[in-house]
Amino acid sequence: MQILIVEDEEKIANFLRRGLIEETYAVDIAGDGEDALYKFEINEYDLIILDLMIPKVDGITVCQKIREINTNIPILILTAKDATEDKIKGLDAGADDYVTKPFSFAELSARVRALLRRGKKADPAILTIDNLSLDPATRIAKRGNRTITLTAREYALLEYFMRNPNRVLTKIELLEHVWDYNYDGLSNVLETYVKYLRKKLKVHPGEKELIHTMRGSGYIFR
Repeated sequence: MQILIVEDEEKIANFLRRGLIEETYAVDIAGDGEDALYKFEINEYDLIILDLMIPKVDGITVCQKIREINTNIPILILTAKDATEDKIKGLDAGADDYVTKPFSFAELSARVRALLRRGKKADPAILTIDNLSLDPATRIAKRGNRTITLTAREYALLEYFMRNPNRVLTKIELLEHVWDYNYDGLSNVLETYVKYLRKKLKVHPGEKELIHTMRGSGYIFR
């Protein structure tokens, strides 16, 4: 899942980025409102964390402009402005949640998970394909009665597949949403993790293959 952090305080932005990457999210940072709107225009994000007091274009305006384009993407305002009227203004501008600084990262992370569970298209609380289920709240995957043990990156890849079933996902899209946008590791990292997932998802001969390679295009989960 790919998150855009809009924050002009470098220390806070880097703190958030490190914490979210540890929780397997891919993260971009925008230091001002203009950069935020540009990145939003050229990338596909799953959630936005937005400060209100940012240069060039203020956070309320950024929120309103994003909502004019996309009514579904979750927006979480993270700001030092804690007055009731500021909260009302932020929520009325289209934000889904409002957190004030100073903040607990554990609480922020829980709110991010809650917004992502809601999803851009009202995804169900528990994702299900065939007899495979994934609970984003607990990060537990099961196929039938069998619990599947996943690493953090395997979980992130499976969650993105299951939130986008029956759709061809390109390698670039998967790398952007599951790994960091600026990921510059080995070119075969995606193929390696798809291989790991396939082995864990299909243990018994009678189980269906769920991850299908679309040669020259990417993968489809069905």
